[in-house]
Amino acid sequence: MSEVDLLVLREGDDVAVATRDLSPGDDVSASGAGRAGPLAVGQPVPRGHKIALRAVSAGAEVHKYGQVIGVATTDIAAGDHVHAHNLGFEEGDREAPLGGTHTELPVPDGARPTFRGFRRSDGRVGTRNFVAILTSVNCSASTAKMIADQFTGAALDEFENVDGVIALTHTSGCGLVPDSEGGQILLRTLRGYAAHPNVAGLLVLGLGCEMVPGAALSARSGQVADLGMPTVGPPDDAKQGLLASIPDDTVVRSLTIQEAGGVRASVRAGVAAVREMLPLVDARERVECDVSELVLALNCGGSDGYSGITANPALGWASDRLVAYGATSVLAETPEVYGAEHLLTARAVKPEVAQRLLDRIDWWRGYVAAGGGTLDNNPSPGNKAGGLTTILEKSLGAVAKGGQADLGAVYEYAEPITERGFAFMDTPGYDPVSVTGLVAGGANVVVFTTGRGSVFGCRPTPSIKVATNTPMYSVMSEDMDLNAGVVVDGTATVAEVGRQIFDRILAVASGEQTVSEDLGIGAEEFIPWHMGAVT
Repeated sequence: MSEVDLLVLREGDDVAVATRDLSPGDDVSASGAGRAGPLAVGQPVPRGHKIALRAVSAGAEVHKYGQVIGVATTDIAAGDHVHAHNLGFEEGDREAPLGGTHTELPVPDGARPTFRGFRRSDGRVGTRNFVAILTSVNCSASTAKMIADQFTGAALDEFENVDGVIALTHTSGCGLVPDSEGGQILLRTLRGYAAHPNVAGLLVLGLGCEMVPGAALSARSGQVADLGMPTVGPPDDAKQGLLASIPDDTVVRSLTIQEAGGVRASVRAGVAAVREMLPLVDARERVECDVSELVLALNCGGSDGYSGITANPALGWASDRLVAYGATSVLAETPEVYGAEHLLTARAVKPEVAQRLLDRIDWWRGYVAAGGGTLDNNPSPGNKAGGLTTILEKSLGAVAKGGQADLGAVYEYAEPITERGFAFMDTPGYDPVSVTGLVAGGANVVVFTTGRGSVFGCRPTPSIKVATNTPMYSVMSEDMDLNAGVVVDGTATVAEVGRQIFDRILAVASGEQTVSEDLGIGAEEFIPWHMGAVT
């Protein structure tokens, strides 16, 4: 019998989380909130899954994290495995306060942390120094990749300050109704990458007859409004605020395949353009920057029963530390905060911020209903295999990535992130699409937690992957940057792992490579949110 067989997360919870595979007849003890006494295991319970601490009648609410995660669909006995066979989703009534909860995050004593980044002319700071080939339409994707392929391996050896030449391609740009919400999202995303502080050289590559013209992506600040691009929603002057401005020191070139004379001619011209840029981009050097210049994207994928216990709260600790120093941290994945939104709205600095988040969740209800689904379609099969049963349970663990800081802003997908502090961006839960929106908003570092083992990367922004459990980390150590499973192993606290994440963020921002960067992963994960009518 071990003191760490089970973890009770909050006093009054009906379930605990198994830290090892449990067999019928095992006598186990729980540690954590409430420190429940010995318990006889009645059914096999896989590691990371839930076990009932007490009897729960059919129809009664089941609590974890001190919150409702669903209702019992049958009578549950103490010691039973609690999962999809006896726990169901029920939305219930959750009061979503419009603010009122404030957490003071004091600045730690001692010298302020710094990192070495690339300061751009608009004042923002890059953590990488890339040349990006950005396609305005899918029709130019193959050509963009052909150009980028000429700058791999030893081709960049003489340019030590250049992190790479990447082709950012996508599957849209034409046939998409330009004045639709989907058309505006695509434009906003592409403009966000064009203006990103991690991009110092930009080649915009178009075909020539697409609905989203390359000129809309290569235009400098103040020029976008003169391009004849359709806008929806707010008036033109307000809408332009949703489009990121390309810094004056970004080297920008554009090329149109039809005008250049076809694919071969465009590849020759594109290679020449990139070669011209490389010495200019290489002239940029890292300088000492205050920690407050960081814009952290918080994301997760392949979550499991440990996500809300280890990696996510540890990342929340690091997020709060950054916010205390005046930096920016942004949570996302709206369908995966559903059920825990009340915990975020309570932290809003003003009612309008809270209401904006609630409005986005209402929008999602209609969006998924139009597709024949509901927001409780989540968790995925992999999540369930890892011990997560309902979207309520998954969301309660997911919001832990956001720590305790006040919620200062809620952004549309790919909208420029302009305010410091903790914020939320409306994105899908699909990992590459979600992070694409956050990077388009200006995130210069990503921390990505995973329990099942994600192989995610995100160029031009480095992505730090944190494992939630030691067994997965041991199997996939070459794909993970940190192991938060030591929290359950009992060899480190959440705060200690949070400190490791914080320190790794600073090191990576200064140029230390992540495992996904070592593998060259990240360009294919550029996936703008494809939404709306295609004609």
